[in-house]
Amino acid sequence: MSAARPLPLEFVTSATRAADLPDTDAELAVVGRSNVGKSSLLNALANRKGLAKVSKTPGRTQLLNCFSLGDGTALVDCPGYGYASAPAATRARWQAMMEDYLLERETLAMVLVLVDGEIGPTRLDLQMLEWVRANALPHVVIATKHDKVKSSRRQRRKRDLAEACRLQPQDVVWVSAAKGTGIDRLRGLVREWLAPG
Repeated sequence: MSAARPLPLEFVTSATRAADLPDTDAELAVVGRSNVGKSSLLNALANRKGLAKVSKTPGRTQLLNCFSLGDGTALVDCPGYGYASAPAATRARWQAMMEDYLLERETLAMVLVLVDGEIGPTRLDLQMLEWVRANALPHVVIATKHDKVKSSRRQRRKRDLAEACRLQPQDVVWVSAAKGTGIDRLRGLVREWLAPG
């Protein structure tokens, strides 16, 4: 199967607890700040505009949203963190839901930590990376909005973003959902991460 083929993602269910998600053979978690572009990226991977709801309002993803690939594997879109307009109790509930899911899910193969490539990692992004590392979760940094970084500044931004995340530049996967940059590569990586191992 060509890496470039769109991922056959289909929305299955939304859940408030990891225990309520369907069983899978392997799955990937998608995490990131509220307006980092998680929904746009899922739509780009599937090459379907309306698969995941894209909103101008940050914080729309408030549940664990499961998307099946039809072969026993899945992607799970987690609530965005750092959405200031939600009440503190609500934000705390989202965080607890996400931590429970990430720590309890035995079939979790990789955590995709999305970072806004235009602005670089925020304090919350770095806290998230510290947390997944402290819990020894397999993870990769996906830098979104590649198209928003001026071409003259891209090399510098790639170095700076990787350094801030304590990674080598080649370890960060850069994508643009709007322009399609890096989407084929990420599709191939998703298939690798989900492959029986």
